[in-house]
Amino acid sequence: MIPPPPPEAVHLSFEAGPFRMAMGLVGLPESELIELDDRYADEMAQRRALLAGRRAEVFAAVPGSETARQEVLDRLADFLPIRFPAWFARDGARLQNRLTGETWDLAALPEDPLAVAALLVQEDLCIVQPGADGDVLLTAGVVCFPSRWRLTEKIGKPLPLVHEKVPFYGEKLARPVDRFMAMVKPGKLAMRLNWSLMDDPTLFQLGGKFRTDHNPGITAENAGERLFIRVERQTLSRLATSAAVLFTIRVHVYPLARIAERPEIAARLADAVRALPAETSHYKSLPTFRAALLDYLDRRAAA
Repeated sequence: MIPPPPPEAVHLSFEAGPFRMAMGLVGLPESELIELDDRYADEMAQRRALLAGRRAEVFAAVPGSETARQEVLDRLADFLPIRFPAWFARDGARLQNRLTGETWDLAALPEDPLAVAALLVQEDLCIVQPGADGDVLLTAGVVCFPSRWRLTEKIGKPLPLVHEKVPFYGEKLARPVDRFMAMVKPGKLAMRLNWSLMDDPTLFQLGGKFRTDHNPGITAENAGERLFIRVERQTLSRLATSAAVLFTIRVHVYPLARIAERPEIAARLADAVRALPAETSHYKSLPTFRAALLDYLDRRAAA
């Protein structure tokens, strides 16, 4: 009998205190590259549907990324049976996914290797490589669960242009990110968390940043059910053969009521929201429901 995956982890990535624009990287064992939990079946069904029906929006690659795309699949095909032997098995070129009932012949793929890799894990997968002029470029990706951005607008661009709409990225993060991409060593895994608040729990969201329209349907009374904390667990690691960097993004969406159940957590989140600069709040579309959100959180904090 195949055991069920574990419950979804809860990542609380917001902090009280002054706003800081920083990479916020922490080192992890390589075994923590991939998360696998009880959201797997639903998320993999969504990924299959998106790659079949909206492929041009979720898959993109530029020439020169072929070796790295194959290497991502090779790495996961080796990693998954070792890390999750209850759910994945490898027999030569055949990789069995016991959770979906699929078996992949790695020697005769019906798909691009990066797309196959993205049909094995809950993470979105991006590849970052140096360009001819020294820039660090986004060269390939399968992004089925974008947090209000479009892969088609970012592919092939240097990272500062990929993040050009992110407030303060150019001044605060562009150089540290490029420097990290150049220095990360094979065998090392770095992780960071990124959070936002949304009025839509949908995983596949291409647009919606910079909204200012007020949503009168969200009030302090219903914000716990109508709002959601969206957390991206991002990892970065070097691919040994191609020297590209693999950037993974696992998206978690939690109802606000679940996260704000404890008064001290509600107070911490309210503090973090109030500390956001106006530019960042606008980028995250918080003005749409900010007043109701803070009223709700303050009530929970005082409970």
